[in-house]
Order: sequence, then structure tokens, then C-alpha cells
Amino acid sequence: MFQNIIDYILGLGAAIFLPIIMIIIGLIFKMPAKRAILAGITLGVAFTGMSLILDFMFGTISPVAQDLVTRTGLELNAVDVGWTPMSAIAWAWPYALLMFPIQIIINLLMIGFKWTDTLNVDMWNVWGKIFTATMVQAISGSLAFGFIAAAIQIVLELKIGDANKEKIEKITSIPGVTCTHYMTIQCALMEPINILLDKIPGLGGKVFDSDKLRNKIGTFGENSVMGLIVGSLLAIIAGYGLSDVLNIGIKVAASLVLFPMVAKLFMQALQPISDYASTYMKNKYQDREIHIGLDWPFMAGRSEIWVVSIILVPLEIILAFLFAKFGWSSVLPLAGIVNVIVVVPALIVTNGDIIKMLILSILFTPAYLIVSSQFAPAVTDLARAVGTIDIPSGQYITYFGVEAPIFRWAISKAFAMDVVGIILLIVVIACIIYYVRKWTQNTKNKVTMEV
Repeated sequence: MFQNIIDYILGLGAAIFLPIIMIIIGLIFKMPAKRAILAGITLGVAFTGMSLILDFMFGTISPVAQDLVTRTGLELNAVDVGWTPMSAIAWAWPYALLMFPIQIIINLLMIGFKWTDTLNVDMWNVWGKIFTATMVQAISGSLAFGFIAAAIQIVLELKIGDANKEKIEKITSIPGVTCTHYMTIQCALMEPINILLDKIPGLGGKVFDSDKLRNKIGTFGENSVMGLIVGSLLAIIAGYGLSDVLNIGIKVAASLVLFPMVAKLFMQALQPISDYASTYMKNKYQDREIHIGLDWPFMAGRSEIWVVSIILVPLEIILAFLFAKFGWSSVLPLAGIVNVIVVVPALIVTNGDIIKMLILSILFTPAYLIVSSQFAPAVTDLARAVGTIDIPSGQYITYFGVEAPIFRWAISKAFAMDVVGIILLIVVIACIIYYVRKWTQNTKNKVTMEV
């Protein structure tokens, strides 16, 4: 019965589930019922609008990318099925429902002991912790290690959320929120490279974001024109005719124009809740400011994400071809080839610098190819065991957009007592500790100066 209840709630979708949670949170923070309900409905509208544009964007680009793959003659036996089938596989894991109370309890304990100032309401993405647990169990052979790994991931999401809150407020102009999606763990690993890039003449100093691009190249820096150019170029590379090239270009242009418009709805919905939450917490905890942790789409209004993601598509295919040739990967990136999973952390780390975002995305794409390839047997076995996908004999499925791939591979191998995995996990944790200390300390110093 409990399983049926959870399945029903999850079946409502993020556009219904998260607004209900936010209305409840608003009421807890003494927000008038009318305003809380209005804010919740607006959040649902924002998620629905963003989902429609995301589907439109992916529906435009993914077929072009697949045709580009076909044109290269790339044949690999591990097919990327994307996050939707992967989440269904994760939820079908027998112990999946236990992850809800584990995440809630860890979060409340950490807030209570002042180990975090982030309240993660993104229950929709609990499946990401389940997926980590399934991979660790498959590779280490231990169910207990699977749950320990998931608990570690929950803690890291909260700590990275603490570190990123000021950066995200600057990027989105929405106060009182941060991102607790597990992709943000990658921020800590990108940070050392970003520091090196800042030391290169021409790359350091001022951020070269879409606004700077408009100032430099005028009309060609507008979202509509950038979308038309980038979308058309991708279609040309894929071998499309003039009519299709123009249609794809204008669809990408439409997406880039609409993203910022819908993103404003997130601000309209979240700012009132954030204000009441901030007031409530200041009265209850004089020295604290609690931020609300959300899924990543409230940042999707930044056009830099989409420009870099589309430019990255042909580069991903080239890398997939080269890695297959050398036997490093067997993944055919399809469903997740518009890999915002690597681009969003780069956006946060670089504060929206397009050039550095592209460099970081290219440098980290190999990790997605290698890890998704190594996870393919375990993912395929799990899918067959739970019976969610019918997979032909000799074929593998996998998840190219495996979010924090280096962390997930390292923790899976470390719990299997693999020496390389243990060393890499130590390096990953060290990078996270450095990143969290650096940016939480910067935030504290800023608050002290303002006081």
C-alpha cells in the first residue's frame, strides 16, 4: 500500500509534487495561505513551462544529433537511454522507498546541528541517490555499502548547496535558494581547473558571459540570433538540407528566447517563499539564513547553458568515436547527448563565462563516456532484474548523463576495495572540502563586512 501511495505521488510529476511541498513549507514559515498557494501554483506553472521548452529543445536537437551519429557510422554496443528510463529502473529497486526517510532525516539532523544551512526540498531527485546505491551494491556486492554511499552523497549535496548559494543567487537573481542536484558535486572538481584557466591571459579577469558577448558582437550576441546560428550550424554538420537547417535554427532560437521568460516565473514564485523563510529563520535562529535547495531548471534561463550544450554535441560524438577506437568506451551517446549535466556545474563555477564553460565541459566529457561505459553491465543487469526495459541479447544500456561520474565511479570502486578507487575518492573528497571551505568562508566574510 505504501508503495502504491509513493508511486501515485511520484506519478503526479515534479510540477505538482514540488509546488505542494513548497506550499507546505510556506505555511510552516508563517506565510499567508493565499500567498503560499499562489506561489505554489506559480512554481508549478514555471516547472511546466520550463519542461515544455526543454522537451521542445531536446526534441529539436536530439534527432539532429542522432543523424549526426548515423552519418559518422559510429556503432557501439552500450546505448544511452537517458534519465527517464534510468529513474524508472532506480525506483524499481526493492529498497528504493527507504531513501526518502534517509534523506529527510540526514537533512534535518544537519540543520539541527548547524552542519548545513540548506533545506533540500528536491524530493523528486531522490532517485539519484537510489541510482548511486544500486551501482555501489552491484560493484561492491554490499547492500550496506550502497546505503552508506547514498548517505554520503546526500551530505555532499547539502554542503555543495551551502557553498554555491551566493554564486547561484548572482546567476539567477533569486534570493534564498540554491541547487542541491547531484550534478553540482562536479563543481568541486572543476574548481581547480577553473583557477588555472583564470591565470591564462585573456581568460582571467572579467566574466565573458552572454551580456558581454552582446556588447562585443552586437546583434549576433542576441539569444535569438545565437540560437539561429548555433542550431543551423549543427544541422549543417549533420547533413541537412536548407529547409531543415532553417527550421532547426529557428526552433533553437525560439528556445533561447523563451528560456529567460519562463525563468522569471521561478523568481516570481520563489522570492515570496524565500522572504518568509528568511524572516522566520532570523527570528528562530538569530545567526542563520536557511536556503531552499531545488532542482536545476530554475537556472535554465541562462542562455550560456544552451549555447555551450549545443556546441558540445558534435564534440561529444568525436570523443565517443575516438574513445571507442582506443577501447576506452563503448557508449553511444543518444538520449542525453544534449548534456546539460556537465554544463550547469561549469556555469556555476565560472559565473557564466561561456569560453571557460566550454573548456571545462570538453575536459570533463570523457569522464561521462568512461564511467557510463563501465556502469553499462551493472545498469543492464539491474534493468533486466526489475523488468522495466526489454533489452536484446548482446546489447547493453547505460546512462551517459551519469551526473557526478567521477564521484560515483570512485565511491563504487572504493567500496569494492579497489586501490585506484580509494585514492580517487580521497582526491574527490579533498576537492569538495576545499571548495566548500573556500566559498562558505567567502560568504561568511561578505556577511561580516555587510554587518
